[in-house]
Formats: sequence, C-alpha cells, structure tokens
Amino acid sequence: MSTAAFFYISVMKQENAEIVQGLRRRNPDLLDQLIERYHYRLMRYLLHLTGNRETAEDVFQETWVRVLERGHQYNGKAKFETWLFSVARHLVIDLFRKKKPASLEVLRGSGEDTGPIEIESTGQPSPFEFAVGREESAHIGLAMGHLNPVYREVLMLRFQEELSLNEITRVVDAPLPTVKTRLYRGLRALRSRVEEAGLESEKS
Repeated sequence: MSTAAFFYISVMKQENAEIVQGLRRRNPDLLDQLIERYHYRLMRYLLHLTGNRETAEDVFQETWVRVLERGHQYNGKAKFETWLFSVARHLVIDLFRKKKPASLEVLRGSGEDTGPIEIESTGQPSPFEFAVGREESAHIGLAMGHLNPVYREVLMLRFQEELSLNEITRVVDAPLPTVKTRLYRGLRALRSRVEEAGLESEKS
C-alpha cells in the first residue's frame, strides 16, 4: 500500500469514528455538517430512484429524521454515504410498498421492462457529466431515464456517486454477482440508447 493510500484510509477511519461518536450523541452541529455535505448527492440519488422531485424531497427530509433517530446504527465500518444511501433506499421501498406496489417490484429487480421516467435536473453537473461532451451528456441523460430502474440505480451509484462495487452491494442489499450483472446490462442498455439518440439527432 502506498503512503498516499495509507494516509487516505487513516483519515477516512478517523472521520468515520467522529461521525459515529457525533451521531450517538445526536450532535446537532454534526447533523448540520452532514446535511450540508451530502445534500446534493442524496437529492440526486433520490431523484433517480423516485423519478419525482416532490417525492424525492419528502424522502430526503425523512432520511435525515431517520439518521437522527437511528444514527447509533452506523458503526463506521463503511463510508457514511453508503449507509446514508441505504437508509434512503429503504424509505423509498417502504413508500412504494404503500403507494406503488408495481414500482416496488421493479426496484427490487423483479421487473425487466419499464417505461421512461422523467428525471428532473438538480442544475449541477455530476462527475460523469464532466467526463463527456455536452451533446453526449444530453443523450446519456435522456437514455438513463428510459433504463430499468435497477440498472439506472447501479450506474448512478457507480459513475455519479463513485461508490465501489462492494459499497453498492451494501446500498442495494444485493450480492456482488448481482450488482456486476446489473452494471454490465445497464451499460449495454445505456450504450444502445445513447447510440439510438445520436442517430435520431443526426436525422433531425
């Protein structure tokens, strides 16, 4: 392990330990810092997951209430954002269970085909969007909205939130082979959609 990598891991462990202690004490200053740090990323994740801004905002608020109430469950072994996304995802599943049973089945991975979902922009570019041109980014954004939600979710967690495969397994509560399969199929479907969008754009 390089010196830089060792230093990064040490800093991350120390930071996680501070978050663990702060959440157990229900430190309001720490909660404010976490909300400020993860506001954009959590909202972006929820927008992709729900496809609706109003729903995403409701779950966003409930997620932080849950963090305050159950912060003692975070043990610091994983990144805080991994635990945070997992909390938010379970709230979405609970919501879908009550209101949208069909959507719940798709999110669990039992549905293969789904119609397009309109994803509202947060107005801030993701790391993934920085890596591609503006025109191609528009094609990718349009294509993402047409993907099966289980594929869209792992693509977003991997390339926008930059989580590792093992971290994604914790968020989506699925084994590593399943996550790899969803990622592979999602990339293949995304590539196909982007190529189709590019061809349509050329024709017009």
